[in-house]
Amino acid sequence: MQTFHCSSVLFDLDGVLVDSTRAVDRAWRLWAREKGINEEKVVALMHGVRTIEVIRAVAPHLDAVAEMHRLENRESADQDGVKRMPGAAELVCSIPEGRWAVVTSGTRPLAAARLRRVGIPVPEVMITADDVANGKPHPEPYLMGARGLGFDPQDCLVIEDAPAGIEAAHAGGMKVIALASTFPAAQLVAADVVIEELRSIHVRDDVGKLAVVIR
Repeated sequence: MQTFHCSSVLFDLDGVLVDSTRAVDRAWRLWAREKGINEEKVVALMHGVRTIEVIRAVAPHLDAVAEMHRLENRESADQDGVKRMPGAAELVCSIPEGRWAVVTSGTRPLAAARLRRVGIPVPEVMITADDVANGKPHPEPYLMGARGLGFDPQDCLVIEDAPAGIEAAHAGGMKVIALASTFPAAQLVAADVVIEELRSIHVRDDVGKLAVVIR
């Protein structure tokens, strides 16, 4: 058993609260085929970072903003197979209001659509690709999440599923629990702890602080 004490919990979205792997994979592979880009190159880059940054990396000749909107609209319309991660609803409901946020590399409309789809409340603080100048692995998204909740970054705990997100959280001075959903545990060893499912996390109020217990 391992316990983290913090003031708030910052959740990545896809692969942590929402299982959207198949929908994301479908959208990116279709886009890559349409643009004549190697699918595997795209798939290797797409997890945990902003859509616009993937496009800039694999297709610098294209209008990245226009392609981003095209992809995000396609993903928003394709909710087939999108479902709640096991234990996600119970976990967020165990955290007091105003003590958790979502920090995602997706856009706000896409993130809100996925949360509504799986029945998880859209939190008051949600940092998306629309809000930052620098996406993960830059610390800006998580620093903004901590600021939005009103807590020091060092007093926030992050739950992530991707190496880019782990790097971003650590760069912001935060501890990280990694969920081995999108990536195998061997690729998440930079996190402070790696778990197989959210149901192993239990949160209790501990004299003003949150005690996040890994069992």
